[in-house]
Amino acid sequence: MLVALDGEPIGLLAVADELRAPSRQVVEDLHELGVQRIVMLTGDHAHVARAIAAAAGVDDVRAGLLPHDKSAAVAELAKHAGPVAMVGDGINDAPALAVADVGIAMGASGTTVALETADVALMADELDKLPAAIRLARRAMRIVHQNVALSLAAVVVLVTAALAGQLTLTEGLLLNEGTALLIIANGLRLLRRPQPA
Repeated sequence: MLVALDGEPIGLLAVADELRAPSRQVVEDLHELGVQRIVMLTGDHAHVARAIAAAAGVDDVRAGLLPHDKSAAVAELAKHAGPVAMVGDGINDAPALAVADVGIAMGASGTTVALETADVALMADELDKLPAAIRLARRAMRIVHQNVALSLAAVVVLVTAALAGQLTLTEGLLLNEGTALLIIANGLRLLRRPQPA
């Protein structure tokens, strides 16, 4: 902003967004989790965007983007880099959230459009929730795979035993229900907080 006195410029005021405190650590955590490339898509001026990107440690920055430019960038990244997750909170992010393989909205400050478009909504505006959400999703998928394997194994054992005449209806029912309880108990492990690594 230019400051003038009697029509003559006497000063210049510069305003810039400040980097959120945990941003650099979040980027490092995401890389440790196996996220190969982190790209910042922003409508901000390129000079400001590059400064923020450098401070945060992101791999690439694309600035001066309109909403349709962001969605085109996400589509292009998906074409060349594989599955893409997009994190955003504004109405300008909604088209890109819709195009991404996984759209993640920052919940508390997110606009209604962003929240409704995203696949995942983080209910806090804390960037450090993002690596935690990825860890939780991975734990959930491991438990789902375990439960599917356990369920299939139980069916194979029960059917084989029943066809061989080694199992009565009551025994089969009890074993089936016991397996179901074991699967439920395994799923309930998600309620436990994981130990910090």
